[in-house]
Amino acid sequence: MIRNSFLLLLLLLTASLTAWAHAYHASIMDVRYNAKKQQLEIALKVFTDDFEKALSTGRPTSIDLEQSPKPLVTQLTTELLRKQLAFGTRPGETLPLQLLGMQKESDAHWLYCTVKLAKPLTSFSLRHSLLLPTFSDQMNIVNVEAGGKKQSLLFRDGEQEQKVSW
Repeated sequence: MIRNSFLLLLLLLTASLTAWAHAYHASIMDVRYNAKKQQLEIALKVFTDDFEKALSTGRPTSIDLEQSPKPLVTQLTTELLRKQLAFGTRPGETLPLQLLGMQKESDAHWLYCTVKLAKPLTSFSLRHSLLLPTFSDQMNIVNVEAGGKKQSLLFRDGEQEQKVSW
């Protein structure tokens, strides 16, 4: 009896934590400066349902990352990323972002991208408004590893552009 009560309590706690875990809107991005290849290497984790909602905005049918045609998902993902993420080395510049692929992980997806650079860097600027048009409470956390330094930045409504130096 005690064992069954404990299992029920554990099940309810797990269910409530799952619901609570997504009571906020957030993404996590890891950016690594690869000096040898002269590129920024990006891994971006987004909640699947949030990303699907953003991709579906303005479309006649909803986008499902697993069920929708892959070429359409790739096209819409690339367009959304290029619209809501901008890396630059000087004011007004937007370097081309290339989507390499994506990988499902539980209730989230990892998106992998690169940004090719023309010359070695000691800084870059980033405009990161991913999912902000969809969720006003969206928070985008960015971890940058460059020049032997690690930095973390927070992007949210009203704080969408920042410069990273090393």
